[in-house]
Amino acid sequence: MTTSTLIPKEVLGVYRPGSAHMVGDGFPVRNLFPSNDLDQAVDPFLLLDYAGPQAFEPTDQPCGVGEHPHRGFETVTIMYQGSVVHRDSAGNAGVIGPGDVQWMTAASGVVHEELHEAVWAKKGGMFRAIQLWVNLPRFKKMSPPAYQTILNADIPNVPLDGGVGRLRVIAGAFQGHKGPARTVTPIELYDLALGAGGRAELPLPNGHNTSVFVLQGLVSVNGAGEAGEAELIVCKRNGSSVVIEARADSRLLILSGQPIGEPIARYGPFVMNTKLELVQAVEDYKAGKMGHLL
Repeated sequence: MTTSTLIPKEVLGVYRPGSAHMVGDGFPVRNLFPSNDLDQAVDPFLLLDYAGPQAFEPTDQPCGVGEHPHRGFETVTIMYQGSVVHRDSAGNAGVIGPGDVQWMTAASGVVHEELHEAVWAKKGGMFRAIQLWVNLPRFKKMSPPAYQTILNADIPNVPLDGGVGRLRVIAGAFQGHKGPARTVTPIELYDLALGAGGRAELPLPNGHNTSVFVLQGLVSVNGAGEAGEAELIVCKRNGSSVVIEARADSRLLILSGQPIGEPIARYGPFVMNTKLELVQAVEDYKAGKMGHLL
């Protein structure tokens, strides 16, 4: 028998959604942060919106969010149910369905739209997704925009010891399996399914901010934090693992990243380091410097 030498990260707290609202007419979201004032505890992550689960009726007019800008960070959309089509002013486009991920680096500025995919919209059905905003360090905020469509088939799906569940590696690495997402700063992003009674110990870097979001089910983390549907367990930076125990069949998103540790200035769809940079972002967008959709 081997004994783990990993040191569990202490649980900072368990958080419920701080707000709920509609984004456009296609994304009914519950927000976990920034509405819970967790900037330092979740750095480099800026936002977590849980969209759905919600049923949409069949329609010939796809719902979603029309043309809007971003600067200074990345948007990461993880699909669980439904289908979304994306296009942006940098010439990128893609469709993501269940299991797929869209990773858009807005950086110096991009205008995009996100809509329910037309064929899916005509059929209707259940929609469920997570959108994250991931911060960029100062020296990368004005770099050229980039885009990644990450398909389910390209994401390693690793069975856990004892058959207790499976872990998909979106970013970072787990048990020698490397996620396909290209990240600016070190990030571990895992999609975890854990059966009732299952236990999993996940090694994560000491000094990284780590959180566990519960899409469904009931879990405890490191023997302290217990959370159910749409709740977030936030851990302190010190330590090298999280131990997750499932009280019911559970679906989780594990977020862990190296803190950037720089000032955060926000205004709507822009995240920079200073208010002056936000003013410049608004002026640049109004002047058409971030482009427009054709």
